[in-house]
Amino acid sequence: MTPLLTVESITKRFATTPVVQDVSFSVYPGEIFALLGPSGCGKTTTLRIIAGFETANAGTISMAERTLADSDTHVPPESRGIGFVFQDYALFPHKNVLENVAFGLRKVSKKARHEKAVAVLDMVGLTNLHERLPHHLSGGEQQRVALARAIIARPKLLLLDEPFSSLDPGLRQSTREEVRALLKTEGISAVLVTHAQEEALSFAERLGVMKEGGTLEQIGTPETVYRQPKTAYVADFLGQTNFIHAHVKDGIAETPFGRVKVDGADTGNVLLSIRPECLKMIASDAQSSTAKNGRIVGQAFKGHDFTYRVEVDRQHYFVQTDYRCPFQVGDTVLLEAASAVAVMPETT
Repeated sequence: MTPLLTVESITKRFATTPVVQDVSFSVYPGEIFALLGPSGCGKTTTLRIIAGFETANAGTISMAERTLADSDTHVPPESRGIGFVFQDYALFPHKNVLENVAFGLRKVSKKARHEKAVAVLDMVGLTNLHERLPHHLSGGEQQRVALARAIIARPKLLLLDEPFSSLDPGLRQSTREEVRALLKTEGISAVLVTHAQEEALSFAERLGVMKEGGTLEQIGTPETVYRQPKTAYVADFLGQTNFIHAHVKDGIAETPFGRVKVDGADTGNVLLSIRPECLKMIASDAQSSTAKNGRIVGQAFKGHDFTYRVEVDRQHYFVQTDYRCPFQVGDTVLLEAASAVAVMPETT
């Protein structure tokens, strides 16, 4: 399949400081792609370069085989066919909902703008709120107005800059699900920028993990990037994990938990990442030739599961279990690992 959007080796510097470095990725028709990373890593700058609000120092942006930006070209934002939903929604406070949405449509008659605005408001579930001003809306309603304004012109691509960050947790999840369903129903490609791991993992079909300094560490499906991180940074940023230095021979590592099958390495000294849900606690009197006894030193109840902290050889490891786990703080246990992944250590 031919990509809709292609970002090739873009670099952006403010003064002499690089904020985006040699970033490349593609977005396919109908796909939802996420850029995930901490604040200040360059993900919003990348989004603004795609939109045309910023100019890269190097690299190429193209969409549907049309060059939008390179060393000789800069297509203005309004001519790119790209919609943008800002983090603060950027609604006009003196315009009502209908007027805000209609503003996103240019070069058509007033009647056509009105009809299309009504139709897109119906699409996002705001049928009865046409006359309200933004300050009379909830956060979720304001977010949907901003979305409606962005999609009224039927952009080929929608860019979303932290669009759910200001919403309460419960509303954030329901709004995210509604927006995702709308994008998939309408076949709109989208790039989401977020610092929230759960949001990127649940919203996107593929994601790219960015690091401080503006580099893109890894691209893949949420399942692949979470379960098979290539670097220690990606493993740690996408969720709690246990790091262990070990020696691997023929794909098997000797660890404090016994022999563990390793993905990503056949032989040699490696750094392993083992997710808490890949560790299991068993009774200390169970048969195990190489596992070492550990002691539970901490417990966090999260409603649907527990996270335990287990000390083995003066090192602490996190273990996630369901709510039926029989062990308590102070118990002596053995740990078993279902799998481990070899990752590249972080460089300094």
